[in-house]
Amino acid sequence: MSRKSIALRTLSAVLTPFFVLLTSVGSQAQPQQPDLRTYKTVGSTELKTHIFLPTGPAKAKPRAAIILLHGGGWSTGSPEWMYGDAERYAGLGMVAVAGEYRLSDQKDATPLDAMADVRDLIRWVRKNAAGLAIDPHRIAAYGFSAGGHLAASAAVFPHPEENKISAVPDALVLTSPAVSLLNDKWPQLLLGTLAEVKDISPAENVTKRLPPMVIIEGAADTETPLASVQHFCDRAKQVGGLCELHVYPKLGHILSRNLDPRAQEEGPFDPDPAAVQDAHAKEDEFLRRIGYVR
Repeated sequence: MSRKSIALRTLSAVLTPFFVLLTSVGSQAQPQQPDLRTYKTVGSTELKTHIFLPTGPAKAKPRAAIILLHGGGWSTGSPEWMYGDAERYAGLGMVAVAGEYRLSDQKDATPLDAMADVRDLIRWVRKNAAGLAIDPHRIAAYGFSAGGHLAASAAVFPHPEENKISAVPDALVLTSPAVSLLNDKWPQLLLGTLAEVKDISPAENVTKRLPPMVIIEGAADTETPLASVQHFCDRAKQVGGLCELHVYPKLGHILSRNLDPRAQEEGPFDPDPAAVQDAHAKEDEFLRRIGYVR
């Protein structure tokens, strides 16, 4: 097992409260209990959606939805990491769905499986749009780090199993996304001999107009460097898409103030509260402008 894999698994037990804190800075509301539903079964494994519905009276018109995908290097993490963001988006009147996907184990599951799971998750949300009072044409995907890769991949790559229900999100909200992987040995290790990392790297495979997107990035990020994120954003623009990139000086991965290169792999993270709040405001404004929240 690689040093990065050991570090990620060691951090798994402590990162859940960290991400809940990170994504709910400034929130004092009591946590909402999500509605858990199975969207896919693989063997004996049930993959769940964690659904957060808006509070208050039901609206006459269907609401926009946002699917939230955790990070963790494709090999660790859980939907609970996204509860803070899910509650925040539900508070904006959206249906928020924190999704589970298969984690890479260098044996039976790889990032290819996670990518397939996310496509099936998006299809499940669209298929069940009426029951969830969702507008099937206003489904955004949010992801940070490896979750950002999975969200972007659903928009970039063709879907061989595509049917009448599309797996392409209608908008993207990305934080420190892993969107250009050519210089990262970790995903290739997880893929083994099943695929080349260049073939799952979104920035290197943009060939069509992508959904409108907003990206949050730390200028000093060493895990998902600014240059790679900028490259992805530039490619999106070159094919006619809308990409808003907001860069935060002197901050690292997921807006951490701790810039020790080892910290962004092994912890501790130290998110800058002011930057997190500002990033949330920019994400919310983006969603307002494209008609997802009022």
